[in-house]
Amino acid sequence: MQTHTEELTVPYRPEQMFDLVSDIQRYPEFVRWITALRISKAHEEDGVKTCIGEAVVAFKGFTNNFATHVKANSIENHVEVGLVRGPFKHLLNTWHFSPQGETATRINFYIEYEFSNFILRALARANHEYAIKRIMQTFLDEAKMRYGA
Repeated sequence: MQTHTEELTVPYRPEQMFDLVSDIQRYPEFVRWITALRISKAHEEDGVKTCIGEAVVAFKGFTNNFATHVKANSIENHVEVGLVRGPFKHLLNTWHFSPQGETATRINFYIEYEFSNFILRALARANHEYAIKRIMQTFLDEAKMRYGA
């Protein structure tokens, strides 16, 4: 199983970063490898939104469909993503956004995953660091587009 923890500080408010990451319906607009996304079973109660996100992902010649359960807690500025179905044997991803002064945010990103397919598992091992950097940079680029430098 692959795991990765990333911590960084960005010049945006926690609410802004939470809004960006929790708004999965907009992912196809800026996450280039997500070519389509559908939301189902959406529910909101006491500042916690939950839904199932069903995505079509195209990356390096592979196209896969997968579904995740997303729990976005706006009170705690925390997003948790877990596997419903897809090419993974296991998937857990969390984002937590903590204030750093008036206008900055400390991002705590964690992911653990394992692909079911041996070939995808081997590709993931070989490209793990690149994939994580690309994910983080995609969200930072979108934050810059939405909220400025």
